Amino acid sequence: MSDAQRIVIRIKKDKDGRTSLSCTRADGTTTWQRQEGGQARFFPRHDLTHYAVETVLGHHKGFYGLVAAGWDLSDFGTPWPRGKLPKDANLSEIIVGFLDRERASGERWAAADLNDQLANFAAENGLPSPDAISDDDLAKIRRRRAELFAQWDAVEPGDGLELPFDSPSART
Repeated sequence: MSDAQRIVIRIKKDKDGRTSLSCTRADGTTTWQRQEGGQARFFPRHDLTHYAVETVLGHHKGFYGLVAAGWDLSDFGTPWPRGKLPKDANLSEIIVGFLDRERASGERWAAADLNDQLANFAAENGLPSPDAISDDDLAKIRRRRAELFAQWDAVEPGDGLELPFDSPSART
C-alpha cells in the first residue's frame, strides 16, 4: 500500500442549476451525489471550504480524508451506515461550520473564537486539546477559500472544477 491515497474531487455545475460532487479514488472507485435548489447553492461552497481547511491545515482525517479511505458520500448522514463520524474528524467539521456561519453572517470572527469552540468540543468528547489555529492560519484558509470560490464562480454551467486531494493511508 502506498503512503498516500489520492482522490480527485470534481464539483460540477449543471445547466439546470443542480450541482454534483464526485470523488474518484486512486483505485478507480467513485462516490458521488447531486444537489438541487438551496443545497445546490450551499454545498459547493461548503465542500470547497472543507478543501481549504483540510489542505491548509493538513487535516487528513476530515471529510476528504475519510472519502479517500473508502467512505462513500452517502455514509455522511442519516442513517449513518458507517456510524457517526470519528470524533477527531469532527475538528474539521467544526472549523468548516465556523466559516460557513461566518460567511452567512457577513462578519469575520477571530481565531480565538474558533479555538474556544474546538477546545470545548475536545473537552466534551475526551479528545486531546487540538493545536490552536492562529490568526495567520485562519487568514490562509480564508485566502485559499476565496481563491476556490473565484474558481467555482468562473465555472460555466455544464462544466466542473477538479481538485486533487492527497491523504496519508488510513490503516484500520
